[in-house]
This record gives sequence, structure tokens and C-alpha cells, in this order.
Amino acid sequence: IFVEHRLLYATESPVPEGPYTVPLGKARVTAAGSDVTLVGVSNMVAECLRARELLLEVGIEAEVIDPITLSPLDWETIRTSVKKTGHLLVVDCSWTSCGAGAEILARLAEDPDTGGNAAARRIGFAPATCPTTPSLEALFYPNPKSISSTAHALVRPDAPPWEPDPEQATLVQSGRFRGPF
Repeated sequence: IFVEHRLLYATESPVPEGPYTVPLGKARVTAAGSDVTLVGVSNMVAECLRARELLLEVGIEAEVIDPITLSPLDWETIRTSVKKTGHLLVVDCSWTSCGAGAEILARLAEDPDTGGNAAARRIGFAPATCPTTPSLEALFYPNPKSISSTAHALVRPDAPPWEPDPEQATLVQSGRFRGPF
């Protein structure tokens, strides 16, 4: 099945003029980095790219991966990145239980090359009903602020908690996003 996220409908993205294909099972590294791997699922790729900008301000370089497909999942691209950065944060646009984030972290734990050697976390929806008001949505959905703060704590566990400037940490929902090509 093909699933698209409604928050991506308003985004603008370059599209090739001629015919093209997007290979199934091949992830795309949307931004290179050396300190933490951010795997964004669906519209969370755009939010991870914004969080990456915020993290650069405190000297943390995030590598952002768009898995493109979850089944098949391009584990090799994720593994290569995690071996380089030593840290993995999976950002899902769904509940954290039984979802893509859980599967990716399970693969990390089971992989003999990475299991137990990387600090890892996942963020997504809390185990509650999705809210319908903007004020509650801001707390419920992962956003550049929560992504960057979580990544900072993952990379620098002994540092004091850090949060980006709230004015700079807005959702990207209507921003420009480069699609999977």
C-alpha cells in the first residue's frame, strides 16, 4: 500500500521534468552529519531537517535519513550512518508502540554490528488520542524543538538540558521539502 501524510500536501518540492522512478527499498540521506543519525518517517523528514539546522547552532551535526519505504526497509543505509555517528533518533509520525520506530530500534538491537554499541531513542505520538486543537497538537506531534532537544540529550547526556529558541523552532509543515528523488 502507498500511504501519504496530509501535512505534506501543501509542501513545494522540485519534480523532475521527465519520467523517473523512486527505487523501493533504497533510503536517501537528505543531509550528511557526524554526531547523530535522525531517521524521519514521512513528514518527519522535513521536521528532522529543520531540527538539524537548530542543532548546528550548538555544534551538533545530524545526518538525516529518509527511509522512503518501510517495507522493504533499507537497513544498510541506516546501519552505515549509525556506525558513523554512534547515535540514532527515530522520529515517527505515529505512535511509538508497534510502529516504524519500534521496528528500526529492534533491528538496531539485533544487528551484530550495531547492537548495544549506539545510543538510541525514538519519538512519536504518546499513547493517547490525537488532539484536534493547535495548542495540544504542538505538544503531541514531534516538532523541530522536541527533535533537536531529544537529539541534544542523546549526543550530550551529561550536558544540561537544551532547547532551541522557540521562534526558530517552528513546524516546517508549509516549508519547502525535497521529495524522494
